[in-house]
Amino acid sequence: MQLFNDTDPQPLTSFLLEVRIGEESIGTRGPMQPNFFPLLIINARPAAGKSELIRAVDDVPLEKRITRFHIGPLHVIDDFPMLWTWFEEDQLLEDIFQRPRLYTTPDQYFQYHDLWHLLIRRLCLEYEKQVRDLQEPHTVILEFSRGEEHGGYRTAFQHLSNLVLEQAACLYLQVSHAESTRKNKTRFNPERPDSILQHGLSSEKMERLYKGDDWVEFTCSDPDYIHVREHEVPYIIFDNEDDVTTPGGEALFTRLEDRLSRLWALKQTNGTV
Repeated sequence: MQLFNDTDPQPLTSFLLEVRIGEESIGTRGPMQPNFFPLLIINARPAAGKSELIRAVDDVPLEKRITRFHIGPLHVIDDFPMLWTWFEEDQLLEDIFQRPRLYTTPDQYFQYHDLWHLLIRRLCLEYEKQVRDLQEPHTVILEFSRGEEHGGYRTAFQHLSNLVLEQAACLYLQVSHAESTRKNKTRFNPERPDSILQHGLSSEKMERLYKGDDWVEFTCSDPDYIHVREHEVPYIIFDNEDDVTTPGGEALFTRLEDRLSRLWALKQTNGTV
Protein backbone atom coordinates (compact mmCIF):
# COMPACT_ATOMS: atom_id res chain seq x y z
CA MET A 1 0.00 0.00 0.00
CA GLN A 2 1.32 3.41 -0.87
CA LEU A 3 1.63 5.90 1.93
CA PHE A 4 -0.20 8.44 -0.22
CA ASN A 5 -2.02 7.17 -3.28
CA ASP A 6 -2.30 8.94 -6.61
CA THR A 7 -5.35 10.96 -5.56
CA ASP A 8 -3.50 12.57 -2.67
CA PRO A 9 -1.85 15.97 -3.17
CA GLN A 10 1.85 15.59 -3.94
CA PRO A 11 1.91 11.79 -3.40
CA LEU A 12 4.98 10.16 -1.87
CA THR A 13 4.84 7.23 -4.26
CA SER A 14 8.36 6.06 -3.57
CA PHE A 15 7.56 5.18 0.05
CA LEU A 16 5.58 1.92 0.18
CA LEU A 17 4.08 0.31 3.26
CA GLU A 18 2.45 -3.11 3.33
CA VAL A 19 -0.22 -2.53 5.96
CA ARG A 20 -1.77 -5.89 6.81
CA ILE A 21 -3.81 -7.31 9.64
CA GLY A 22 -3.70 -11.10 9.32
CA GLU A 23 -4.81 -11.89 5.78
CA GLU A 24 -6.78 -8.65 5.37
CA SER A 25 -5.66 -5.16 4.42
CA ILE A 26 -6.51 -2.36 6.86
CA GLY A 27 -9.14 -1.07 4.44
CA THR A 28 -11.16 -4.30 4.63
CA ARG A 29 -14.17 -4.22 6.92
CA GLY A 30 -14.81 -7.66 8.40
CA PRO A 31 -17.91 -8.78 10.33
CA MET A 32 -16.21 -8.51 13.74
CA GLN A 33 -15.21 -4.88 14.15
CA PRO A 34 -14.20 -3.52 17.58
CA ASN A 35 -16.72 -1.31 19.34
CA PHE A 36 -14.37 1.68 19.36
CA PHE A 37 -12.93 4.33 17.07
CA PRO A 38 -9.90 3.18 15.09
CA LEU A 39 -8.71 6.78 14.66
CA LEU A 40 -9.73 9.94 16.49
CA ILE A 41 -8.41 13.36 15.45
CA ILE A 42 -8.46 15.87 18.30
CA ASN A 43 -8.16 19.53 17.34
CA ALA A 44 -8.29 22.71 19.41
CA ARG A 45 -6.49 25.92 20.19
CA PRO A 46 -3.28 25.53 22.26
CA ALA A 47 -3.89 24.60 25.91
CA ALA A 48 -7.60 24.05 25.25
CA GLY A 49 -7.52 20.71 27.06
CA LYS A 50 -6.59 18.12 24.41
CA SER A 51 -3.83 16.42 26.38
CA GLU A 52 -5.77 16.70 29.67
CA LEU A 53 -8.72 14.94 28.06
CA ILE A 54 -6.51 12.18 26.67
CA ARG A 55 -4.80 11.66 30.03
CA ALA A 56 -8.15 11.44 31.85
CA VAL A 57 -9.54 8.89 29.38
CA ASP A 58 -6.36 6.84 29.54
CA ASP A 59 -6.87 6.45 33.31
CA VAL A 60 -10.32 4.89 32.81
CA PRO A 61 -10.30 1.05 32.90
CA LEU A 62 -10.41 -0.32 29.37
CA GLU A 63 -13.80 -2.06 29.51
CA LYS A 64 -15.52 1.03 30.94
CA ARG A 65 -13.65 3.27 28.48
CA ILE A 66 -14.94 1.29 25.50
CA THR A 67 -18.50 1.18 26.88
CA ARG A 68 -18.72 4.88 27.71
CA PHE A 69 -16.51 6.53 25.11
CA HIS A 70 -15.89 3.99 22.30
CA ILE A 71 -12.15 4.44 22.91
CA GLY A 72 -10.02 1.32 22.98
CA PRO A 73 -6.37 0.77 23.90
CA LEU A 74 -4.75 4.12 23.26
CA HIS A 75 -1.87 5.18 21.08
CA VAL A 76 -1.34 8.94 20.81
CA ILE A 77 0.49 10.72 17.98
CA ASP A 78 1.08 14.41 18.72
CA ASP A 79 2.97 16.79 16.44
CA PHE A 80 4.41 18.84 19.33
CA PRO A 81 7.32 16.42 20.05
CA MET A 82 8.19 16.50 16.33
CA LEU A 83 8.15 20.28 16.32
CA TRP A 84 10.23 20.50 19.50
CA THR A 85 12.84 18.15 18.04
CA TRP A 86 13.36 20.64 15.20
CA PHE A 87 13.99 23.41 17.73
CA GLU A 88 16.54 21.27 19.58
CA GLU A 89 18.31 20.10 16.44
CA ASP A 90 18.59 23.63 15.09
CA GLN A 91 20.06 24.84 18.37
CA LEU A 92 22.64 22.04 18.32
CA LEU A 93 23.54 22.77 14.71
CA GLU A 94 24.06 26.43 15.49
CA ASP A 95 25.81 26.13 18.87
CA ILE A 96 27.91 22.99 18.48
CA PHE A 97 28.54 22.57 14.78
CA GLN A 98 28.36 26.21 13.63
CA ARG A 99 25.99 25.17 10.86
CA PRO A 100 22.92 27.01 9.52
CA ARG A 101 19.61 26.20 11.17
CA LEU A 102 17.45 23.85 9.07
CA TYR A 103 13.90 24.47 10.24
CA THR A 104 13.53 27.41 12.57
CA THR A 105 14.67 30.96 13.22
CA PRO A 106 16.57 31.83 16.42
CA ASP A 107 13.33 33.15 17.95
CA GLN A 108 11.66 29.81 17.21
CA TYR A 109 9.42 30.51 14.26
CA PHE A 110 9.41 28.18 11.27
CA GLN A 111 11.53 29.29 8.35
CA TYR A 112 8.89 28.06 5.88
CA HIS A 113 5.10 27.76 6.23
CA ASP A 114 5.26 24.40 4.47
CA LEU A 115 6.81 22.94 7.62
CA TRP A 116 3.37 23.12 9.26
CA HIS A 117 2.09 20.92 6.44
CA LEU A 118 5.10 18.63 6.72
CA LEU A 119 4.07 17.97 10.33
CA ILE A 120 0.65 16.82 9.13
CA ARG A 121 2.32 14.49 6.64
CA ARG A 122 4.50 13.17 9.47
CA LEU A 123 1.41 12.47 11.58
CA CYS A 124 -0.03 10.45 8.70
CA LEU A 125 3.22 8.56 8.26
CA GLU A 126 3.33 7.70 11.96
CA TYR A 127 -0.28 6.53 11.82
CA GLU A 128 0.38 4.21 8.91
CA LYS A 129 3.41 2.75 10.68
CA GLN A 130 1.32 2.16 13.80
CA VAL A 131 -1.38 0.42 11.75
CA ARG A 132 1.36 -1.78 10.34
CA ASP A 133 2.98 -2.56 13.69
CA LEU A 134 0.19 -2.73 16.29
CA GLN A 135 -0.74 -6.35 16.90
CA GLU A 136 -4.22 -5.66 18.28
CA PRO A 137 -6.88 -3.04 17.39
CA HIS A 138 -6.28 0.33 19.04
CA THR A 139 -7.77 3.77 19.09
CA VAL A 140 -5.04 5.96 17.61
CA ILE A 141 -5.34 9.65 18.44
CA LEU A 142 -3.86 12.33 16.19
CA GLU A 143 -3.58 15.60 18.09
CA PHE A 144 -2.75 19.00 16.60
CA SER A 145 -3.63 22.73 16.68
CA ARG A 146 -3.66 25.01 13.66
CA GLY A 147 -4.18 28.76 13.38
CA GLU A 148 -5.13 30.83 10.36
CA GLU A 149 -1.62 32.32 10.19
CA HIS A 150 -0.24 29.00 8.94
CA GLY A 151 -3.18 27.86 6.82
CA GLY A 152 -5.72 26.83 9.43
CA TYR A 153 -7.61 23.56 9.55
CA ARG A 154 -8.79 23.94 5.97
CA THR A 155 -5.22 23.59 4.69
CA ALA A 156 -4.13 21.07 7.33
CA PHE A 157 -6.91 18.61 6.46
CA GLN A 158 -5.93 18.75 2.80
CA HIS A 159 -2.60 17.23 3.81
CA LEU A 160 -4.14 14.26 5.62
CA SER A 161 -3.70 11.00 3.72
CA ASN A 162 -6.63 9.13 2.26
CA LEU A 163 -6.17 6.30 4.77
CA VAL A 164 -6.40 8.76 7.67
CA LEU A 165 -9.48 10.42 6.19
CA GLU A 166 -11.15 7.04 5.64
CA GLN A 167 -10.57 5.90 9.21
CA ALA A 168 -10.96 9.12 11.17
CA ALA A 169 -13.59 10.79 13.28
CA CYS A 170 -12.84 14.24 14.70
CA LEU A 171 -13.40 15.93 18.05
CA TYR A 172 -12.87 19.69 18.30
CA LEU A 173 -12.43 21.21 21.78
CA GLN A 174 -13.93 24.67 21.58
CA VAL A 175 -12.49 27.47 23.69
CA SER A 176 -12.05 31.18 23.05
CA HIS A 177 -8.69 32.80 22.35
CA ALA A 178 -8.86 34.38 25.81
CA GLU A 179 -9.35 31.02 27.52
CA SER A 180 -6.61 29.43 25.43
CA THR A 181 -4.24 32.23 26.42
CA ARG A 182 -5.17 31.92 30.11
CA LYS A 183 -4.53 28.19 30.22
CA ASN A 184 -1.33 28.54 28.19
CA LYS A 185 0.06 30.83 30.90
CA THR A 186 -1.21 28.62 33.71
CA ARG A 187 0.28 25.37 32.47
CA PHE A 188 3.71 26.65 31.41
CA ASN A 189 6.65 25.23 33.35
CA PRO A 190 9.93 26.89 32.22
CA GLU A 191 11.84 23.92 33.63
CA ARG A 192 10.06 21.56 31.22
CA PRO A 193 9.42 23.45 27.96
CA ASP A 194 9.43 20.15 26.03
CA SER A 195 6.64 18.62 28.13
CA ILE A 196 3.33 17.72 26.48
CA LEU A 197 1.34 18.95 29.48
CA GLN A 198 3.59 21.81 30.63
CA HIS A 199 4.88 23.56 27.50
CA GLY A 200 3.73 27.05 26.64
CA LEU A 201 3.98 29.82 24.06
CA SER A 202 4.85 33.48 24.50
CA SER A 203 1.97 35.97 24.40
CA GLU A 204 3.33 37.27 21.09
CA LYS A 205 3.26 33.78 19.53
CA MET A 206 -0.21 33.08 20.86
CA GLU A 207 -1.45 36.31 19.28
CA ARG A 208 0.32 35.90 15.95
CA LEU A 209 -0.05 32.16 15.38
CA TYR A 210 -3.31 31.20 17.05
CA LYS A 211 -5.62 34.17 17.59
CA GLY A 212 -7.23 33.45 14.21
CA ASP A 213 -8.97 30.06 14.23
CA ASP A 214 -10.86 28.97 11.10
CA TRP A 215 -12.73 25.98 12.54
CA VAL A 216 -16.20 27.58 12.26
CA GLU A 217 -15.62 28.69 8.67
CA PHE A 218 -14.04 25.34 7.80
CA THR A 219 -17.00 23.29 9.02
CA CYS A 220 -19.94 25.65 8.45
CA SER A 221 -21.19 23.89 5.31
CA ASP A 222 -22.18 20.74 7.22
CA PRO A 223 -22.98 20.32 10.95
CA ASP A 224 -21.92 16.66 11.00
CA TYR A 225 -19.20 15.97 8.43
CA ILE A 226 -15.98 17.56 7.25
CA HIS A 227 -15.66 17.30 3.47
CA VAL A 228 -12.10 16.75 2.22
CA ARG A 229 -11.60 15.56 -1.34
CA GLU A 230 -14.02 12.60 -1.72
CA HIS A 231 -14.11 11.90 2.03
CA GLU A 232 -16.66 12.75 4.71
CA VAL A 233 -15.13 12.82 8.20
CA PRO A 234 -17.69 12.89 11.04
CA TYR A 235 -17.02 15.51 13.71
CA ILE A 236 -18.44 16.89 16.93
CA ILE A 237 -17.68 19.96 19.06
CA PHE A 238 -16.81 19.61 22.74
CA ASP A 239 -17.37 22.94 24.50
CA ASN A 240 -14.62 23.44 27.09
CA GLU A 241 -14.91 27.16 27.80
CA ASP A 242 -15.76 26.27 31.42
CA ASP A 243 -12.61 24.09 31.57
CA VAL A 244 -13.90 20.71 32.70
CA THR A 245 -10.66 19.10 31.48
CA THR A 246 -8.39 20.58 34.17
CA PRO A 247 -10.22 19.13 37.20
CA GLY A 248 -11.36 16.08 35.24
CA GLY A 249 -13.71 13.68 36.97
CA GLU A 250 -17.35 12.94 36.26
CA ALA A 251 -18.20 16.37 34.86
CA LEU A 252 -15.66 15.77 32.10
CA PHE A 253 -16.69 12.16 31.57
CA THR A 254 -20.42 12.91 31.35
CA ARG A 255 -19.88 15.57 28.72
CA LEU A 256 -17.39 13.44 26.82
CA GLU A 257 -19.72 10.43 26.84
CA ASP A 258 -22.52 12.54 25.37
CA ARG A 259 -20.31 14.00 22.65
CA LEU A 260 -18.55 10.77 21.67
CA SER A 261 -21.83 8.83 21.60
CA ARG A 262 -23.00 11.33 19.01
CA LEU A 263 -19.73 11.00 17.09
CA TRP A 264 -19.94 7.19 17.19
CA ALA A 265 -23.46 7.33 15.73
CA LEU A 266 -22.26 9.60 12.93
CA LYS A 267 -19.35 7.29 12.20
CA GLN A 268 -21.63 4.25 11.98
CA THR A 269 -24.12 6.13 9.82
CA ASN A 270 -21.28 7.02 7.49
CA GLY A 271 -20.54 3.32 7.11
CA THR A 272 -16.88 3.54 8.13
CA VAL A 273 -16.96 1.55 11.39
